[in-house]
Amino acid sequence: MSKTPITVAYGDGIGPEIMEAVLKILDAAEARIAPEVIEIGESVYLRGHTSGIEESAWESLRRTKVFLKAPITTPQGGGYKSLNVTVRKTLGLYANVRPVQSYEPFVTTKHKSIDLVIVRENEEDLYAGIEHQQTDEVVQCLKLISRPGTERIVRYAFEFARRNGRRKITCITKDNIMKLTDGLFHRVFDEVGQEYPELQKEHMIVDIGAARLAEMPERFDVILAPNLYGDILSDIAAEVAGSVGLAGSANVGDEVAMFEAVHGSAPDIAGKGIANPSGLLQGAILMLVHIGQPEVAARIKNAWLKTLEDGIHTPDIYDERVSEKKVGTQEFAQAVIERLGQEPDRLRPARFGKPSPKPMVPKLERKTPAQKELVGVDVFFNWRGQKPEELAAMLEPLAGQNLELVMITNRGVKVWPGGFPETFRTDHWRGRFMGQGPEVRHSDVVALLGRLAEAGLDFIKTEHLYTFDGKPGYSLGQGQ
Repeated sequence: MSKTPITVAYGDGIGPEIMEAVLKILDAAEARIAPEVIEIGESVYLRGHTSGIEESAWESLRRTKVFLKAPITTPQGGGYKSLNVTVRKTLGLYANVRPVQSYEPFVTTKHKSIDLVIVRENEEDLYAGIEHQQTDEVVQCLKLISRPGTERIVRYAFEFARRNGRRKITCITKDNIMKLTDGLFHRVFDEVGQEYPELQKEHMIVDIGAARLAEMPERFDVILAPNLYGDILSDIAAEVAGSVGLAGSANVGDEVAMFEAVHGSAPDIAGKGIANPSGLLQGAILMLVHIGQPEVAARIKNAWLKTLEDGIHTPDIYDERVSEKKVGTQEFAQAVIERLGQEPDRLRPARFGKPSPKPMVPKLERKTPAQKELVGVDVFFNWRGQKPEELAAMLEPLAGQNLELVMITNRGVKVWPGGFPETFRTDHWRGRFMGQGPEVRHSDVVALLGRLAEAGLDFIKTEHLYTFDGKPGYSLGQGQ
């Protein structure tokens, strides 16, 4: 049978060791793959490529559309972009899928029945990486949540649950605070969920959701979350299940998919031959299912489970109470190879069905645009004063005929009118100017900025305030 071309990167730190071990297992299991090796990571960064990947590597990824990647090291210091984020966003890998299982008693955990999947949005949120230093004392990071991006990941999660026999989806956000961004994510979850009546649906705020995941992981089935929360929750789940070192990850898009370990490059143990290849092996198993080789994936997963049962463990999970032998990276891989064709006796054997037909997610249909109206503007200032009344006295006369200063905040906390003297303040201020006439025009905002500039006020950022079908498209703030 023909072999599927895949792109392989050995990475940095422990990456080359664990990739060598994983490829040996894949070869022994007769996986039908044809690896193309590319170079990524630290050495590429240091040659002047700020994203850690060269054009020839992109050509391979576009051709094979399947990427098995070992962990990489990003050099310390500024100017270097996250390679993972770059690959995910450039190739449209919008869904990060991280299965988590417990393997008790062979891998120590307080929880015996963990079997959950975290579906994490992979392109938006704070991982957009849009940051600015605005004053001496304040920096910002923009949190971006889009309706199209959210609809895509929400539909993916529901389709994943339906096609894999899952029963429940838990959406996790912080929309009690971030009512617009996380609020949109929650709202789309509720809207799309109506199309899947057979699935249980619930929503949790991320703080209690994380606490319950740590204390009662058995109650979860599929967890859906925006980018940052999903990243954190998947590490919590993996560690609660026994070890982050056992967790694999799939990054899936409409055309390309990337498979990897959840953990990093662990340079402190690189070259010692003791790294656990299991996380990357789990990523490779997900890859085999993706490319239509579920029988090979099951053969490898069952041999790996049998190896755990037999107490053949690397140092990170070695426990004298259950382990029989402490082994290194390559010896562990050999133990898995020797058990190909066997199944575990106590752990549940792996069975993989055919991969879901593509596309899993219906093509996005954009809704009719809302009626959008400009009603005001937030202007942010770098101002070294401490008394908001003094800033208000400067801003009010500059508002003009069609705008009025209605509020001043410091780091989002209202300090005028009616602020409290106890409120801590920095050099980062916001003045909210709202329209007083029937219509606010862009020219009104431009004129306001001109007057502010002439007065010598250092405005550092503006945000136009809009209503959409009459509903405010901005946070109202205290007293608004």
